[in-house]
Amino acid sequence: MRSASGRGRYTAVNLIRVEVVYALPYQQTVLSLKVPAADTVRQVIEQSGILQQYPEIDLDTDMVGVFGRQVKLGQPLHDGDRIEIYRPLLADPKEIRRRRAEQAKEEGRADKVTGGRPDPKRTRK
Repeated sequence: MRSASGRGRYTAVNLIRVEVVYALPYQQTVLSLKVPAADTVRQVIEQSGILQQYPEIDLDTDMVGVFGRQVKLGQPLHDGDRIEIYRPLLADPKEIRRRRAEQAKEEGRADKVTGGRPDPKRTRK
């Protein structure tokens, strides 16, 4: 887009607004940026400065997503996107849930057969 003077100046119409988010257990960082529309997820993360702020982030191993959906680092972005950098899991959620269910059965808080809440109408003789 040319300026009113016609001298070939370009305006910032090709910029989009995005956020880069990284969360620790007791701290969340949200950075708002205006970046060129052609930038990829990796480029925006690198431009944001979050890699210097949190040196433990490794884009080669950590997963990233846009609004909770995992994406590749080369994906282009849209105006208003929120890039989320995910930390590795410390424990497997399925294993934790299985242990909790077993403990509930042992304590009598869950039906030993179904694993659900005990049915007071169902009595065993």
